Amino acid sequence: MRPRLLLLLFFVLSIAYAQSVQSPSKELSVTFKVDAAGKPLYSVSYKGQAVIIDSYLGFTLKNLPPFDENFIVTTTKTTTVNDTWKPVLGEVSEIKDNHNELRVSLVQQSTKRNMDIVFRVFNEGVGFRYEFPKQDNLNYFIIEKEATQFNLTGNHKAFWIPGDFDSQEYVYNETRLNAIDNNKLNLNNGIALKSVGGRYTIQSPLMLKADNGLYINIFEAAVINYPIMHLDLNVNNFTLKAHLVPNALGDAAYLQAPFNTPWRTVMVSSDARTIVSQKMILNLNEPSKIDDTSWIKPMKYVGIWWEMHVGKSTWDYSGSQNAQNQQSGEAIKVPHGANTKNTKRYIDFAKKHGFDGVLVEGWNTGWEDWNGNWKEEVFDFVTPYPDFDIKAISDYARQQGVKMIMHHETSGSVASYERQLDRALENMVQYGYPAVKTGYVGKIIPRGEYHDGQTMVNHFNYVPRRAADYRLMVNSHESSRPTGVHRTWPNYIAAEAARGNEFNAWSTGNPPSHETILPFTRLLGGPMDYTPGIFEIKMSAYKPGATEQVQTTLAKQLALYVTLYSPLQMAADLLENYEKHPDAFQFIKDVAVNWQDTKVLEAEPGDYITIARKAKGSENWFLGAITDENARESKIALDFLTPGKRYKAVIYHDGKNAHWKNNPASYAIDTQMVTSKSRLKLQLAPGGGTAVSFVPVN
Repeated sequence: MRPRLLLLLFFVLSIAYAQSVQSPSKELSVTFKVDAAGKPLYSVSYKGQAVIIDSYLGFTLKNLPPFDENFIVTTTKTTTVNDTWKPVLGEVSEIKDNHNELRVSLVQQSTKRNMDIVFRVFNEGVGFRYEFPKQDNLNYFIIEKEATQFNLTGNHKAFWIPGDFDSQEYVYNETRLNAIDNNKLNLNNGIALKSVGGRYTIQSPLMLKADNGLYINIFEAAVINYPIMHLDLNVNNFTLKAHLVPNALGDAAYLQAPFNTPWRTVMVSSDARTIVSQKMILNLNEPSKIDDTSWIKPMKYVGIWWEMHVGKSTWDYSGSQNAQNQQSGEAIKVPHGANTKNTKRYIDFAKKHGFDGVLVEGWNTGWEDWNGNWKEEVFDFVTPYPDFDIKAISDYARQQGVKMIMHHETSGSVASYERQLDRALENMVQYGYPAVKTGYVGKIIPRGEYHDGQTMVNHFNYVPRRAADYRLMVNSHESSRPTGVHRTWPNYIAAEAARGNEFNAWSTGNPPSHETILPFTRLLGGPMDYTPGIFEIKMSAYKPGATEQVQTTLAKQLALYVTLYSPLQMAADLLENYEKHPDAFQFIKDVAVNWQDTKVLEAEPGDYITIARKAKGSENWFLGAITDENARESKIALDFLTPGKRYKAVIYHDGKNAHWKNNPASYAIDTQMVTSKSRLKLQLAPGGGTAVSFVPVN
């Protein structure tokens, strides 16, 4: 028999079942198979090119037979969805949900246990999940490991951070897959708590670029009652395998049927802009569970926050706790920031310049020994320090038409916070605070739990759910990274969950490429409270001899308001630094935070990105363009503007000799008239950016 015929016969004998489903565009295809041993597997191709080659699916269950083999297919069903829905807040006013679905129902012959695997194929990628129906042979069960694989076709370029169970606040590494090695990283990076899962464990979302030009992203959506999925890499064959974050007992998830896992997602395109523009993650989440969303509003705010990071003031009343002291160990006495007089100064500034809110950190008792002690009872979430008159401040803010933003730092003591949560939320309602910033610095209590484990995922989803009962919005910091759950709970208005601007004040900082990678990684799951807008770039202004600095130009700080989406945006710098640069500050005052439409004009992960957005309820457009450490020139077609209209374009750009390190504060502002037929020449300095406002003129 000829070798080719033998190979074909082997393939027929080794695959017991196969079925494919395509995207609506027919460019993306997913094939599901069951091999001769009853093992389920899948593969993904794009325009005929392999993206994910045969990859196994299934689970290891505790004290039960494995759930990854001996399956047969009982039924299959295909459906098509072509629908639209309107987000409460977002980058666009309407989202299209167009996908083809394949549902495969399986039974494990040896145990008679049932499981469905559901594939949804969109034009930009595929999502799949496991569904455990209600059944006699599987009720309560414990997942030890998830066997999901992503077998890649080659040694792709990867943008990655370590698979840390407690933090995502890392600088991204840009290497080939075979160069990934957590043991070779310099971890002197300002992250206090590190819990890296293994030498070759990395985080999702994982952004990849193949040598054939395909952009690939591996992530997840709708993580509910389940741990976060990290990825274990085999650096020899480029296989990725799901690594679920364990609980204190070493198990992954305690479940009861019926139950649906989160969606595992693979996005793929030959155009990097498609990855940034995707709405697949949102479409894989459930619709809003809040009927009346009229109270959920976008906010632009200032706050008593950056002063603690640069060492000007402290969180605690006694004057010893700020970010500079935490890093240096020095106990230098400086004023308490959250006092009544200072807060009223911020309220006055917010009113004068049209900001919606004021955040105040350090207002409540407990900051004296808040960090690093694994102490259960740390903060009181209703009792202010003596110099913070919460009623007088609330009344004053109301008179000025400014909203106060609450701060609940937990120091990782979730047990204590949940006991106090209702009283804390009632306190917000009493004093008219519409939103809260939560924080989870440090090791978690219940002790032994990780930030990314099932227990904490449930907590991070519970807080906005409970806050919705009080008509309050939530912005979480140090939480697990979002996976589109803000569609279901739209009052979950933003999160940090990545390395934010604060690291520039007291650590090795964020390199110029950092903000060009975030739209391809962290922001795929939801809005980020990055806290842009720092004008005093070098920290030596506050501490003579300091080498730390924000690793961008001033103009790039403006552009971040457009490139990093959030309906909750902070003007993060000290008020006096804005007063020094009223012309540049005008862009922050003008820029919208809720959008009618968004156009990703050009993008390359790690190098550059340019985005234009149209303000909701307005004809105004805003553009942000940023680059990495390299200077860049580009000509941008303005065909996103309304044809027939003339616009006044105010262009905030890097100065002639601007440079993120050597001359970061150099900027210039030009004005010109443009139409949809115009082209705009952008010249970005190393680590620089350009921000543009477009306002129609009669």
